[in-house]
Amino acid sequence: MSPWPYLVFLLLFILLTSSNANNEQRLHLKTLQRTHQSNSPSCYSQKSKSENGATVLEMQHKDYCSGSVTNMNRNHQKQLIIDDDIRVRSIQDSIKNIISGKIETSSQNNIPISSGVKLHSLNYIVTVTLGGRNTTVIVDTGSDLTWIQCQPCRLCYNQPEPLFNPSVSPTYRKVICNSSVCQTLQSATGNSGSCGNDLQDCSYVVNYGDGSYTRGELGQDHLVLGSTSVENFVFGCGRNNKGLFGLASGIMGLGRSDLSLISQTFETFGGVFSYCLPSAEAKSSGSLVLGGDSNTTIFKNSTPISYTRMLANPQLVTFYFLNLTGVTIGGVAIQDSAFGKTGMIIDSGTVITRLPPTMYKAVKAEFSKQFSGYPFKQGVSILDTCFDLSAYEEVNIPTVKMQFEGGAEMEVDVTGVLFIVKSDASQVCLALASLQYDDEIGIIGNYQQKNTRVIYDIKQSQVGFAKETCSF
Repeated sequence: MSPWPYLVFLLLFILLTSSNANNEQRLHLKTLQRTHQSNSPSCYSQKSKSENGATVLEMQHKDYCSGSVTNMNRNHQKQLIIDDDIRVRSIQDSIKNIISGKIETSSQNNIPISSGVKLHSLNYIVTVTLGGRNTTVIVDTGSDLTWIQCQPCRLCYNQPEPLFNPSVSPTYRKVICNSSVCQTLQSATGNSGSCGNDLQDCSYVVNYGDGSYTRGELGQDHLVLGSTSVENFVFGCGRNNKGLFGLASGIMGLGRSDLSLISQTFETFGGVFSYCLPSAEAKSSGSLVLGGDSNTTIFKNSTPISYTRMLANPQLVTFYFLNLTGVTIGGVAIQDSAFGKTGMIIDSGTVITRLPPTMYKAVKAEFSKQFSGYPFKQGVSILDTCFDLSAYEEVNIPTVKMQFEGGAEMEVDVTGVLFIVKSDASQVCLALASLQYDDEIGIIGNYQQKNTRVIYDIKQSQVGFAKETCSF
């Protein structure tokens, strides 16, 4: 008997199984379960190192670092999603205000009152040294002003680190009202700076859509990022702060305005930074790399870096815009006329990716079709594509890929496709949501960026993506 029929069958089998492996991923649900970690390590003295001219800061998920928190019930999960939705609404409102030319001053702002500080946050933190003291801050590409809580504090939320005391720092000095630095607050925060009671302090206010806020004055001090020193770093000294900042001491602003950390360190790092965001479930550390280039050996990417250009938007210069040209689910290309028409913001501070309604409906329909073997479940808050996995120990998840202008591609890590609603992973939802209107700007959130090396190159005006298992 000729061996050819058998060889042909074997070849077809290999091709089919290989194609299937590329289009879906098997996920053991135990890896998604959140269990109580009573001995979780403290993350308020994270590591740093210097390699090949770049500064590398250890980066961890805030859930893992809070020390108490990984057993979350359904109501808390819903609240986290709601807070994320309010942040997105705030970004959309800020965009409308900027486009319409609306200017606010700090003395005219209504500060919304939030429900209080939550110990849980779906954001990521790093530790830096400011004025000689270690400070843990949330990393946010959607913010420009870096700020921390300061003494004397009229209203501060609880944090485990001592409040920054400018009076004991020999290198601290105030930013004078009406100075050129003070004038940059409008583009950095959406609120113009104002003079304090002594007509010397440059007062600032930043309102966040979830009801959080910080108010204080601008200061300058010596900043150390790993082994790299930054003299006269401008930051917000927060005297009145309230909201959903978890246990962090403040926020590191990685936006594009003149006050952002990236702009202030441009001569040192050349406007290049990157991160790899670890998943909370993996209890691992990622990294924030300041400086370097695409050829650096610091990255541990398993796929080549593919770049797409940053879109220019003269009215919204502080955001990072990309052109999303397509999405594939399990190898099937989603058909929608919205792809390639409008820019999308990539943001480390937003959790769940938001798509325009028509685009989201097409993505949802294809994912539901391919995941139809699992029972559907009622939606949770903004997440309306949910499933009951209580009878399963493992599931096959369609591979989700995002394509960008120029051929760049970001494959969503398997842990970034489904959002865990119940702590035992018995109920999950597709971790994508819809915007309210098609003319709103989409946002690529941090949940879909996990275990991906995301590289921002301001000088070359491009963003790169590569798969990487996050580790420090």
